[in-house]
Amino acid sequence: MSHPLTVAAIGFWHVHAGDYAREAQQHPDTTLVAVWDDDEERGRAAAAEFGVEFVADLDALLARPDLDGVTVTTSTDQHHAVMVKAARAGKHIFTEKVLAPTVAEAEEIVTAARDARVTLVVSLPRLYDDYTQAIERILDDGTLGELTYSRVRLAHDGWVAGWLPERFGDPATAIGGALTDLGCHPAYLTRLFHRAEPVSISAGYGSVSGHPLEDNAVVTATFPGGRLGVFEASVVTAPGTFTIELLGTEAALIFGFGGDRMLAKGGAYGDDWQELPLPERAPMPFDQWVGHIHAGTTAEDNLRHALALTGLVVAANTSARAGSAVPYDAPAFAPTRA
Repeated sequence: MSHPLTVAAIGFWHVHAGDYAREAQQHPDTTLVAVWDDDEERGRAAAAEFGVEFVADLDALLARPDLDGVTVTTSTDQHHAVMVKAARAGKHIFTEKVLAPTVAEAEEIVTAARDARVTLVVSLPRLYDDYTQAIERILDDGTLGELTYSRVRLAHDGWVAGWLPERFGDPATAIGGALTDLGCHPAYLTRLFHRAEPVSISAGYGSVSGHPLEDNAVVTATFPGGRLGVFEASVVTAPGTFTIELLGTEAALIFGFGGDRMLAKGGAYGDDWQELPLPERAPMPFDQWVGHIHAGTTAEDNLRHALALTGLVVAANTSARAGSAVPYDAPAFAPTRA
């Protein structure tokens, strides 16, 4: 293993590809050494931007014994083939969400990484932000009482302002629209907050921009005991928003309404809204990836969330197509290294 770790950026289809390439350059224990993309013009432009080599042959790049890991930001439909190939080549993998278009493919990716004894981490950054750390502590303390309803919304103006690439609306490569990409974050947060797997999923999609995929999505997850979790996404909203509502039998909590403040009311918090302090955020996914590589450990919590997220997105897409609620079956999880 190299010191620092050598990393290649695989695919510049996704808008976060450059972010992860910069992380590889800026992290004290990684260095970016090469770029591959199935679109040679796009790949060469990215390689020039970051001052590294463009490699046209993915197999040749993955065969390099001096390459330790890859960041994967290809189109979603390529995730399974690229990551299984990278794992079998012995390369550690940091990847953009969602993990794969189907639950079966996601499980195969995790299995391939486990069998090859390589570290796989999925970028699910809002799991580790300060507001999430605060909410988890509050839920563990029980000061909200029983959580009966939640709503998490994330929206931006990508298709209003024109900065979100048109390829994000291509069903063949993107697989899904606003929910499959942006809605991933509210989806995994909703599951985290309810501390349970949903029983069923009901999704409604809309398109006001004329793209073949949804640009607005609202999903209701029904949890055991009749508790409801609503997660929403939009790429046609200006200005962008990120909000959280958690309503319990004793108190209520909100975040993001008019600023990055967390407010609580009721029960132990009293009759007026109280602003709550935010702790330090946890290590971000890229840092966790590097740490697990050096420790030789599996990012089990991250992968558990990533597999469940794929299941939630698949169920939401199925529900939206059917126009009715669908049952939710949690994906299998067995990533521990032998």
